[in-house]
Amino acid sequence: MPVGAVSATRRASRHQTGRVTTQPSPEDLRAVLFDSGGVLMQPIGGRWNPRADFEQTVLSHAPSITPEQFAAAIVTGDHFFAASSSTPDYDDYHRVMLRDLGVEPARQLLADLRREVPAATILETYPEVVGTLEELSRRGVRMAVVSDAWPDLPDLHAGLGIGRFFEAYAISAELGCDKPDPRMYHHASTALNLAPAQCLFVDDDPSLVAAAITLGYAGRAVCRDATTSDVPSIASLTELLDLF
Repeated sequence: MPVGAVSATRRASRHQTGRVTTQPSPEDLRAVLFDSGGVLMQPIGGRWNPRADFEQTVLSHAPSITPEQFAAAIVTGDHFFAASSSTPDYDDYHRVMLRDLGVEPARQLLADLRREVPAATILETYPEVVGTLEELSRRGVRMAVVSDAWPDLPDLHAGLGIGRFFEAYAISAELGCDKPDPRMYHHASTALNLAPAQCLFVDDDPSLVAAAITLGYAGRAVCRDATTSDVPSIASLTELLDLF
């Protein structure tokens, strides 16, 4: 069960845009388009990819692999992510790291690496997420997800108790492109039958928020630990309630 988030290397490689200030009026807003990783949920233990049980699973097949070898293979996996035009196939991602480890990517090992586990054993929502989504829903605000992720992201959200809030998903592995490709944003707003100006896009990457604003969406960057001068930012999702 992949956790549905880009690697740190891929995130760092994105183009940074300049300050963007022109946005739709709050009175026009009808929906929120959420990024997932870093906005709604985070990995228990702090690492998105590979999944937290990667080492344990590989060691059950190849017990001689050292921590240093795992660290190097994970870096190789990050480079594979960074070179991909969209979220790659999960098995292909694992094959790259296994070959770096000198381990045969056998069918059973690949199956073990992607086996389903309860979402709550590897992921958690941020403290304010459930309460904010409940209040937005109560106020009639429509919601969707726009995420560089694998196709099982809706299942992960369901396992964390938040899937019920979202009417639509724009997932990179299904659409064949990553943000800031306009198709990612437009897929979600079109699914809601809303114009970009009626949607607020929320992401923890300010450059992706800037891209959405350029396309006519409103935007907020989630900066829980710092503020950004490039685009309007919030420190907590609860601040979204001031806009609806």
